[in-house]
Amino acid sequence: MAVRSNNKFSRRSFLKVTGLAGGGVLIGFNLFSACKSDTEMPKDISELNFNDFNAYIKIADNGKVTIFSPNPEIGQGVKTSMPMIIAEELDVAWEDVYVQQAPLDTEKYVRQVAGGSQSIRASWEPLRQTGASARQMLINAAAAGWDVDPGECTTSNGVITGPGGNRIGYGEVVKDAAGLEVPEEVSLKDPKDFKIIGKDIRNVDINKIITGKPLYGLDYSEEGMLIASVLRPPAFGQELADFQKLENFDAIKKDHPGVVDIIRFENKIAVLAKDTWTAMKAKKTLQANWQYAGNPESTEDHDEILLGLLDGNDFQNMRKDGDVEKAFSEADEVLERTYESPFLPHNCMEPMNFFANVTDEKIHLVGPIQTPEGTANQVAEKLGRPLEEVHLEMTRMGGGFGRRLYGDFVLEAAEISSLAKKPVKVVYSREDDMTAGVYRPAIKYRIKAAVKDGKLTGYHLKEAAVNSNMYNLIPNFFPAGAVENYQVDVANYQSNITTGAWRAPYTNFLAFAEQSFFDELAEVMQVDRVQLHLDLLEKVKGSTDDRIQYSPERMQNVIKTVVEKSGFKNQQEGVYKGFSAYYCHNTHVAEVAEVVLENGQPVTKKVTCVVDCGIVVNRLGALNQIEGGIVDGVGHAMYGDLTFTDGKPESDNFHNYQLIRMMQAPKVETHFIENNLSPTGLGEPTLPVAGGAVANAIKAATGQRIYKQPFIKHLDTKEVIG
Repeated sequence: MAVRSNNKFSRRSFLKVTGLAGGGVLIGFNLFSACKSDTEMPKDISELNFNDFNAYIKIADNGKVTIFSPNPEIGQGVKTSMPMIIAEELDVAWEDVYVQQAPLDTEKYVRQVAGGSQSIRASWEPLRQTGASARQMLINAAAAGWDVDPGECTTSNGVITGPGGNRIGYGEVVKDAAGLEVPEEVSLKDPKDFKIIGKDIRNVDINKIITGKPLYGLDYSEEGMLIASVLRPPAFGQELADFQKLENFDAIKKDHPGVVDIIRFENKIAVLAKDTWTAMKAKKTLQANWQYAGNPESTEDHDEILLGLLDGNDFQNMRKDGDVEKAFSEADEVLERTYESPFLPHNCMEPMNFFANVTDEKIHLVGPIQTPEGTANQVAEKLGRPLEEVHLEMTRMGGGFGRRLYGDFVLEAAEISSLAKKPVKVVYSREDDMTAGVYRPAIKYRIKAAVKDGKLTGYHLKEAAVNSNMYNLIPNFFPAGAVENYQVDVANYQSNITTGAWRAPYTNFLAFAEQSFFDELAEVMQVDRVQLHLDLLEKVKGSTDDRIQYSPERMQNVIKTVVEKSGFKNQQEGVYKGFSAYYCHNTHVAEVAEVVLENGQPVTKKVTCVVDCGIVVNRLGALNQIEGGIVDGVGHAMYGDLTFTDGKPESDNFHNYQLIRMMQAPKVETHFIENNLSPTGLGEPTLPVAGGAVANAIKAATGQRIYKQPFIKHLDTKEVIG
């Protein structure tokens, strides 16, 4: 059964189709006007060219389909899943689809960004429309040739079947289709008829990945390219006071053949060499003097400052329902707890790198970046060049997690190339990556709850963070709308230490704090911890508060399902379970962690996860995202800890910064809530929930509540052993 599209935009403003000189058809589609029914488009697009559209599919005269993927690929799978959506509605066999990474093109494409788990959510409807429209045009072309009603024709795997046994492949009608009008209405598939969506589809790059074919920024090279290894301030807040190039250069060239130049720029020094190892070795021998521009900062300073902010009154109010102070004054019981987290580096498997070749004619950039358009604008502004002279190509990324939202390393490459007059690739070492990062900010939360007559009557959340301006989502997540007196306040301290988005911003630490708090609150109220969530969510049903971003019904469903699937209420000797649920990046998730004690140490053995992300586009890719998010969440909650002394990070590689090891990774059992709702993101939502589930399981196992991350640092194992 087909589903009639109810979008009200003009098909003429959405698609443009043209024949290709070499055979086949090229379809340009306006991805984001397709999402907005009120977008004003030109009444006549006959004068427009393909630069006015944001994405392409190409159907060759042999029936093969090329789908151009404009969004950066950071391992979240959009290079596979987004083309799957088009191919499904186009009704072609997946093995006949070829996916090609598109470069940055601000004229042809819109929102070429990887971040916020939004790619699939934003593109679901227009990608389906594109595939369905192309399919209908092919049907119309075949029907015209057979002189039959298009409604009598069907398609399957790139073949059109008409009355009387007529059959023809897409490739045989693409030229005729290119000359037809774009249909005003098309039918979308009923989800029960999906052949590609919902299946296990391998990553389109998997063969290249496992055979070591060039895909990543570190793989990219050009003839005559030099490698730049950059010496940056050893501590945040320092500036370069003195550097004598000639004295350094002569000694370095003698000891390190292959060094070509040394360039001072801004507050940094770059060593240029013919290979990576030579550049990195030579950089370590540079003699430079640094001085602090202000007071050096240490972790102890941040702790004191943030706690002081929580105790003070210098807050920005984000949401205020009712009167929390009155609720506290009238309460039978008040529970107040403070939760603390450290800075965290991103630690992408592929350290930061980027290629730049700045000439008088153009600026050629190649590498891994999550925000290519914004970065290209920064480069143009930095070098004082017109944006149209910047050509940026994207490679696959060996991890992003928010670090590659920031183009600082691209700016370095462009500036060095401009000064050196040569093609240059900046390559970070692991030490560079960890000590010159953009970190998850150190944050402290204070949560206070009022209980009156056995009911939760007041809830006050305070946040104090370093450099954090990411406040716009926190107020409207659970328990917003469930508590009559509810308030969220934020304060921040401006630091020299660079901070920014880290996987699942807004919630990566907040979920642990709130879900740990609710677990303890249930004990204080002497109620079942799961039932406490369900009862509060019941109060949100039917709410007319359009600020609320989560669905109470969907959240209740994932909670009930995870309790059932995990056997949460079934006691097992020596196995201790912790429950947690959260809404993150438009997806509802509930998890139960199972912890055992081994030699007095809590060990997470298993996490059962239930996810409501709507329709699952690529089941295999979805499982990878869910499991990876949980392992990442468990690992950083347990072990992640970056401290500073006088502005200098105390960890610079994995010998003194602990990531979760393979033997420490829990088994993950995943269950999807099956429905036909539009899909939401999966790259981030399972990470925040994991910390709370593990903390609550550790409490069940050891009797200890944990209020600080990393858990391993703040857990009294002597008490457990004793």
